[in-house]
Amino acid sequence: MKNRFPKAAKIALIFVYAVIVAGALVRMTGSGMGCPDWPKCFGYYIPPTDIKQLTWSKNRDFKKGQVIIKDETLLVAKDNFKTSTQFDASHWEKYTKHDYAIFNVYHTWVEYVNRLVGALAGLACFIMAVFSFSYWNEKRKITWLSWLVVFMMGFQGWLGAKVVYSVLNPIKITLHMVVALIIVAVILYIIRLTGLKKEALKFNSNFRKLMVFSLGLSLIQIILGTQVRQFVDEQVKNGVNASIMWLQNPTLDFYLHRSFSIIVLLVNLYLFNKNRIENLGFYKMNWVLFLIGIEIITGISMAYFDFPFGSQAIHLIIASILFGLQFYMVLESRKSKSVTI
Repeated sequence: MKNRFPKAAKIALIFVYAVIVAGALVRMTGSGMGCPDWPKCFGYYIPPTDIKQLTWSKNRDFKKGQVIIKDETLLVAKDNFKTSTQFDASHWEKYTKHDYAIFNVYHTWVEYVNRLVGALAGLACFIMAVFSFSYWNEKRKITWLSWLVVFMMGFQGWLGAKVVYSVLNPIKITLHMVVALIIVAVILYIIRLTGLKKEALKFNSNFRKLMVFSLGLSLIQIILGTQVRQFVDEQVKNGVNASIMWLQNPTLDFYLHRSFSIIVLLVNLYLFNKNRIENLGFYKMNWVLFLIGIEIITGISMAYFDFPFGSQAIHLIIASILFGLQFYMVLESRKSKSVTI
């Protein structure tokens, strides 16, 4: 079981990133309220594919908890029953978490897939935690951290429910994203603890400090980015359907996000050059610059070319991958102290 743990940890990491990808697609398509309840979807474990399933009709069997939309209101079945020829309100109660009562089959299934991937990620993290007991006598920290990931995945699921109940409250969405990144960081730390490969890296105190600073900048950028995305969502909600108008008169967050990108680029160019000149061995800096380049390109395309299809999702996914890569480099810079500069 110990030999399988590193692989289990990497699979868990892949699934957590898959959740981030699915979440990005949910945001890109505006499907966050595709399932207005949680953990079920309109009261079903497998969501409806047609509005008829959410419409009252006579001589139809309903089970407790199933949902219909009637007079632009969500109604929940109070018990198991069969409808008669007339609507009987005594069998129904109003859904009280919120008043969002719209069905869009496309949005519903995008959100459902997001939840399904989340459930699979939770299972992968649980399996990793079970396997971690093989390290109990050797590196107990690995076991504790693995079960911490399971706890955080549960918290993430609970937070996802709160996001739905709040009808996509921007603060809760941002917290949801930050928690996902924390989970990524903990799993990467676990993987680092179990790694046997010794990289030929040189320890450099200034390089390490600047790497930590760069990581902090990336996290701030992601948080600012979620706020900019929320502004765009509000524009759409307010009836601004033309993408060319979404960033007209933007909030301060947009200008901060744009300006921070320049700082992020300059800091990482300095790190890249320092790594090259002093031959520190951090070849992942090449990937860091490549990902930052994609971030800048997708950011420019959204701001000046009317949000090309997929650009929002790519922007968010690359940002989360960049965060993970930088965090792992911070771990490498701390552990590799065979040579001091």
